[in-house]
Amino acid sequence: MSINTKIAWRNIWRNKRRSLLTISAILFASSLLIFSISLQFSSYDTMIDAAVKRHTGHLQVQADGYNKDKKIRLVVEFPMQVIQAIQDLPLISAISRRANSFCLVSSDRRTYGIWVVGVDVAREKEVTTIFQVIRKGSYLENENGYEAIIGTILAKNLAVDVGDELVLLGQGLDGSIAASVVRVRGIFSTGQPDFDRSSLQMPLKTFQETFSMGDSVHELVVITKDLDKLPALAQAVRERLRSSFPSDSLQVLTWQDLLPGLDQSIQVDMVSGWINYSILVIIVAFGIMNTFVMSVMERTREFGMLLSLGMRPGQVVKLVLLESTFMSLLGIFFGIIGGCLLTYYFQVHGFEIPGAGDIMAQWGMPSRMWPRLSLISILMGPAVILMVTLVMAVFPVLRIFRLEPAKALRAV
Repeated sequence: MSINTKIAWRNIWRNKRRSLLTISAILFASSLLIFSISLQFSSYDTMIDAAVKRHTGHLQVQADGYNKDKKIRLVVEFPMQVIQAIQDLPLISAISRRANSFCLVSSDRRTYGIWVVGVDVAREKEVTTIFQVIRKGSYLENENGYEAIIGTILAKNLAVDVGDELVLLGQGLDGSIAASVVRVRGIFSTGQPDFDRSSLQMPLKTFQETFSMGDSVHELVVITKDLDKLPALAQAVRERLRSSFPSDSLQVLTWQDLLPGLDQSIQVDMVSGWINYSILVIIVAFGIMNTFVMSVMERTREFGMLLSLGMRPGQVVKLVLLESTFMSLLGIFFGIIGGCLLTYYFQVHGFEIPGAGDIMAQWGMPSRMWPRLSLISILMGPAVILMVTLVMAVFPVLRIFRLEPAKALRAV
């Protein structure tokens, strides 16, 4: 350890109260940023997971133009060949087929317009969590069965229960009238009012027969093993489809393309979060700069003596910057420990925000929240604080270059 390092370390503890206050401010800000960023990122993952596991999947293969204009004739004609072409890609966890159509559904008492989805019963459980939120009855089991599951709000509006019959009336792929009678097998509740009010799912084969679809579908829903590598997976699927089906107009869409509202909400929330973090960092930075300014002002006589003894201004500045670096590192070190302990506690036990349950339910999120530590959430906030505190320490010490030893020695 050099002599400058030893002197800088000892100087920190010449005024313990001031140094401890500075270190505590850095510690508090670091801990708060670790917890907040961990909570923010985990809430995004929960929102994405809830949305894609109940609606879109991480990625979809569709006929070109279907996402913008959901016409029943825009189909993937040979879905099993497409599945065989891409299912060996290492990032793919599961694939399922779906077909969709708007139609009228009637009970004995009422009629509503709803969105009907035909699902591949054997594969659907690998790409959705709907079967986990069945509140009455059970999930679909028979691939050829004339059965359906519906949302709780739709069941209430139609005044039906498990075992009751529903009449479906729509338009088939060939322009014919599509009509069928299905029995309610289960009633689900996702916590998302729009989805629970307007959704009905039935076996894919029954749907294809009712709507004259043949073997075609509208969507191939893909779940990836690693959400962070979704862009790479999308590109790999596009290349595989381009080489295997050069004449087919298929498009590959990620969840950001399929749920732009969710993506935009996350972007807006992220910007809002960074603004709040910036305000916190600025407040802490000015507090730290004030401490450094006071320290330099109070030690003018000491600096004058050091300059009189032959130290160059640059050496004195280096000494003061070492002191500020030590204080910043101490605050950040204990801040990281405190932030990780705090975050880990709530990562295990979770917590609830009073009154936020209804808002969370609209996004299909649980009312209880669990922040999740990651390398980014641990290092990002403290790194910014370290950088800002070091910059803030530079301005006060520049005064040392302007000191005249004779005048500085007479300073009170």
